[in-house]
Amino acid sequence: MPCITTTDALARFCDAAKTAPYVTVDTEFLRERTYWSKLCLVQMALPGKDGPAVMVDPLAEGLSLEPLYDLFRHEATVKVFHAARQDLEIFFVEAGVFPKPLFDTQIAAMVCGFGEQVGYETLVKKIARQSLDKTSRFTDWTRRPLSEAQLTYAQADVTHLRQIYEFLAAELKKTGREAWVEEEEAILLNPETYITRPHEAWSRVKTRTTSGRFMAIVRELAQFRESHAQARNIPRSRVFKDDVLLELASTRPTNLEELGASRLLLREARRGEIAEGILVAVKAGLETRPEDFPKLEDGREQVQVSTALADLLRVLLKAKSEAAGVAPKLIATSADLDAIAAGKLDGAVMQGWRREVFGEDALRLARGEIALSARGNSVRVVPV
Repeated sequence: MPCITTTDALARFCDAAKTAPYVTVDTEFLRERTYWSKLCLVQMALPGKDGPAVMVDPLAEGLSLEPLYDLFRHEATVKVFHAARQDLEIFFVEAGVFPKPLFDTQIAAMVCGFGEQVGYETLVKKIARQSLDKTSRFTDWTRRPLSEAQLTYAQADVTHLRQIYEFLAAELKKTGREAWVEEEEAILLNPETYITRPHEAWSRVKTRTTSGRFMAIVRELAQFRESHAQARNIPRSRVFKDDVLLELASTRPTNLEELGASRLLLREARRGEIAEGILVAVKAGLETRPEDFPKLEDGREQVQVSTALADLLRVLLKAKSEAAGVAPKLIATSADLDAIAAGKLDGAVMQGWRREVFGEDALRLARGEIALSARGNSVRVVPV
């Protein structure tokens, strides 16, 4: 598998790809030591059992990825990925571009009945009837030269993907569910999926206490952590972890001495910029007016869930997912079911194909218009 290290060579391959119906794409990257993923390798393959496949070295001096981005904008060629979210985030952050049209084989496999969050290795075994050597999965992709094992691993991530794509695309066409996959892929192609705003970071912190003052301090600490991590391109956990954030929101230190009494805060964070940022954040949280406390939404607020109805909805979801041959979590999450059981009758589960497959009957069950009946190993919906 040739490794492309010049812009001209990349342009020649991408020009050839523009004449093909699809191109398979994968990336290798590192994120352990940075906030933003560091792109280390791009693999691509064209159709056919022996179709050309290449690796692109984005770390090569002088190489521009603009020909690749131009291919991504070329809508006559489908760009095929597996579990594309992290790959797409890299390209969006680096160049503000998305590969269109997109085909994500993980989403397609879930729609085609291969289970929840099905891995690439599983699809290679079940569809391509091949096995993968995954020993190079967690190697350092920034080191050069790449080893033969790394090259072999990287090549397999796009060559088997051709057969997987063709199989799943045919299955979707047979069942008429292409639109289902397109609905899910629209989320991946939405810039909002990848934009992280520091002032919204608090909403991802899991807490048991939801008092207004506590959450105000959580919000300020999370915002500081996110801004600091983004500005220095370091993982947010290098600033401080969630358990530290929650401890600080509880203890509310107002000076360096009180901050030094923290049980969980790392020593290097008890002084300098991080320490100063923590104290400023806590002060801002303490001074927040009650009317400006964070507003809890989407399950973070306390709602009255009908446990019995939630259990019935889980039975209905299992029956509907089995009948449709679709992974249950792709249709609805536990949070979705609890929300319906609490009287919240909106959200993604009530839109598009999900409403058709499950949402409409979930509403009818919640209103008492239908019941569930068991016969042998099957569950049926019966009118009341």
